[in-house]
Amino acid sequence: MKPADHILVVEDEPVTRATLAGYFREAGYRVSEAEDGAGLWSVLQSSLVDLVLLDIKLPGEDGLSLLRELRRNSEIAVIMVSGKTDEVDRIIGLELGAHDYVTKPFNTRELLARAKNLIRLTRRARDANRDTPLHSFDGWVLNKGSRQLTAPSGEDVPLTRGEFDLLSALVSSAGRVMTRDNLLDHVSHRDWQPNDRTIDVLVGRVRRKIEADPKRPRRLITVHGIGYVFTNEMRDQPDAR
Repeated sequence: MKPADHILVVEDEPVTRATLAGYFREAGYRVSEAEDGAGLWSVLQSSLVDLVLLDIKLPGEDGLSLLRELRRNSEIAVIMVSGKTDEVDRIIGLELGAHDYVTKPFNTRELLARAKNLIRLTRRARDANRDTPLHSFDGWVLNKGSRQLTAPSGEDVPLTRGEFDLLSALVSSAGRVMTRDNLLDHVSHRDWQPNDRTIDVLVGRVRRKIEADPKRPRRLITVHGIGYVFTNEMRDQPDAR
């Protein structure tokens, strides 16, 4: 019999933590609880976890700092949970490596669906990456298996999880225009909204790393009114916005 997926709820507010934990247990998941960073590391050191629900506002080290440390050696699925609605927090969380982001108050049924889909998608991605070939362009090498980008000089170029997933999605679909909604699904597995600038911010960061002139990109091209395309044909773009 397949063991239940393991979810770690990191939340300092006792009632919220107990409510979330109880809801996921009723849905058939194995659930661990932690109220701060020390509790998170304790659980991760003692057992395998499939998904972390990580609150941003925690006593001591906050959720974003914990996420940054977690991403140094782990690609575990993470959903950030917060009462904040600031777009900057969402972008920072995604850039640091969160797969998704929900704000309080949230619908527990929706959160359950997000968690279920994220566990499935991250597991599928890990399996697929074992046999994924390298992608090369202009002397750059993108290794989806090791999640590394190597410059023509041979140096490794650091990418956040969001930057890597964005570049990987575009390179894997070279020549095909991808909408912001398509890209956001690859980056965070959530729907894009008209006022959401997450993808545009990530595109700008990736361009600064791979383009000789980020203001006149020749690979990562804007398709105005639609989205972006990674092109195999070298061409200038007058307006990169």
